[in-house]
Amino acid sequence: MKKIPQRTCIVCGNKIDKRNLVRVVKNKEGRIFFDPTGKANGRGAYLCGEDACIEGILKKNALNRAFKTDVAEEDKIRVMEEIKNGRK
Repeated sequence: MKKIPQRTCIVCGNKIDKRNLVRVVKNKEGRIFFDPTGKANGRGAYLCGEDACIEGILKKNALNRAFKTDVAEEDKIRVMEEIKNGRK
């Protein structure tokens, strides 16, 4: 039996199967974006996909902590919109 990788949501802290999470990536150029494939190169951070956790990107500075850098407010808003539009 194959083990399913677990990841932690950067907002709520719940451990969930990797395939059930939403991935946000910071690539080498410093661009932060939603990764619908889960395979983009760069440092990944995971969200459980609950609306409260997606909103937590803004409220809790979760992306700043995950990527250990200051993420611009407009980048956070853009990522939130990409996630909301991309997971329909």
